[in-house]
Amino acid sequence: MWWRCGWEAVGVAYQPSPSLAGSSLPPLSRPELAEARRVRAVELFEEGVSNAEIARVVGVCAESVRRWRRVWEEGGASALRRRAATGRPPKLDDAQVETVRAALEQGAQAHGFEADLWTLERVGAVVERVTGVVLSRASVWRLLTGRLGWSLQRPERRAVERDESEIARWVAHEWPRIKRGR
Repeated sequence: MWWRCGWEAVGVAYQPSPSLAGSSLPPLSRPELAEARRVRAVELFEEGVSNAEIARVVGVCAESVRRWRRVWEEGGASALRRRAATGRPPKLDDAQVETVRAALEQGAQAHGFEADLWTLERVGAVVERVTGVVLSRASVWRLLTGRLGWSLQRPERRAVERDESEIARWVAHEWPRIKRGR
C-alpha cells in the first residue's frame, strides 16, 4: 500500500538555503523538489545513514525513505529519478499541428467565416477540415494555448464616437468646477 506521508503531509515547506537567497535561480517545482529529496536520500544511503536519520534530514516520513531504499536497492539511483509524465498521446502529431497553424494564420475569413475572429468552434471546424480529426472544445483550447502558444484576445470595447480631446478637456475644466460646487 502506498502511503501519503511525504513532505506535504507533515507540513514541511521548502526553504531555500541562505547561499541561494539572493540567487537568480528559479524556485524548484514540486516534482523537482521531490526528486532533489530522493537524490539526497540516495547520497545518504551510500554513506550508510539510517532510514530514520535520512527521514529527518530530508523532511519526509520514514515509510517514504524505506520505500525509496527498496527501489534504490532493486534499480539503483536512476530508479528514483523523475520520469516524464505518461498519458494519452495527443490526437494531432507535430506535422498536423503545423498544418493547423498555417491554416489558422490565413485568418478566419479565408476559411469562409464572416468576421476575422477565431472562436473555439471555428478553430475546431478548421482542424476537422484540414486534418480530419474531431476535437472537443477543451481539446481545441489546449491545442491553441499549449501547442500553438496562442492566448485569448478580446476586442477592446470602445465607442466609435469617443473623443479623447473632449474627455481631457472635461476632466481638466468641468470636473474641478463640479467638484468645487459641492
